[in-house]
Amino acid sequence: MELKKSPQADLENKKGLYGSLGLVLALAIVLVAFEWKSYDNEKIEVAARTAIETEEEMIIQTEQNLPPPPPPPPAQVSDQIEIVEDDVEIETEVRIDAEATETTVVEDYVAPPVVVEEEEVAEEEIFQIVEEMPSYPGGMQSLYEYLSENIRYPVVAMESGIQGRVYVTFVVEKDGSISDVKVLRGIGGGCDEEAVRVIKAMPKWHPGKQRGRAVRVLYNVPVNFTLN
Repeated sequence: MELKKSPQADLENKKGLYGSLGLVLALAIVLVAFEWKSYDNEKIEVAARTAIETEEEMIIQTEQNLPPPPPPPPAQVSDQIEIVEDDVEIETEVRIDAEATETTVVEDYVAPPVVVEEEEVAEEEIFQIVEEMPSYPGGMQSLYEYLSENIRYPVVAMESGIQGRVYVTFVVEKDGSISDVKVLRGIGGGCDEEAVRVIKAMPKWHPGKQRGRAVRVLYNVPVNFTLN
């Protein structure tokens, strides 16, 4: 017996339509699955800020500015004289161990020697200009005569034809002696040494004076060397 279906119940004709709908639905489900986002519930905890109260340190003042103590009261001097009886013992007694007799000889007190420190004697000042300048015995004319008579012309200077004037400086001491002889300007050839030798051999001068007393004075003398 052949079974027959009604045209309305026959689904064979609608198989393509249902297949397309199923495919569209499947694609839609896949697309929704990919687009679906899940969010984790995060708990945000707000930390409570607690204010820590700090106790202020108390500064204890240990130093006290106290006023200075008052000065002690002056000692009271009593004008009354207390009379002490003879039988009252005095606590303070002065005992002298040494015994002196009529034959005891008291030596004279001798003071200890005074030690005087030796002071360093500073070199006295040398003057250049004084009230009374030093002078050669007999004057400047006698000085030039002394130089001309005692100078020996050096052989080297004579052979070389050296002549001129040598300036010599020296100090006239308080006793008139000559010291610290030096050449200020020379001409060489042995003339400088000869001038120094003659100046050192001079006799004593009359010393220079300042305010009536002899002082050390610096003096300059030219010595001429001339070939005739």
